[in-house]
Amino acid sequence: MARILIVDDSPSQLLGIKRIVEKLGHEALTAEDGAAGVEAARRERPDLILMDVVMPNLNGFQATRTISKDPDTQHIPVVLVTTKDQETDKVWGLRQGAKAYVTKPIKEEELVTTLKELLPA
Repeated sequence: MARILIVDDSPSQLLGIKRIVEKLGHEALTAEDGAAGVEAARRERPDLILMDVVMPNLNGFQATRTISKDPDTQHIPVVLVTTKDQETDKVWGLRQGAKAYVTKPIKEEELVTTLKELLPA
């Protein structure tokens, strides 16, 4: 069982993603914006982070960059989960340190496959 941090400012998205994560037997931690997500990553040291992009305070690109450059959290894989579906957004997100990019609306199969690829067996 892995500990997965879900960072999203939408309560309905947070709940939907949390249900998928818990259905797979993982523990779901949550944060409501990018700044809270960075803080939770430092405090909780999750096994993986699912990060929205469009959020107040610190957007997902900025939060991902912060997490991937911090020696204490850079080992944590970040998956961007967002409605931003342009190829340039995906390229930019991966340049910020994300390991994968999943677009909303979330296809459960795609998210499950991504989690299996990135989480240690």
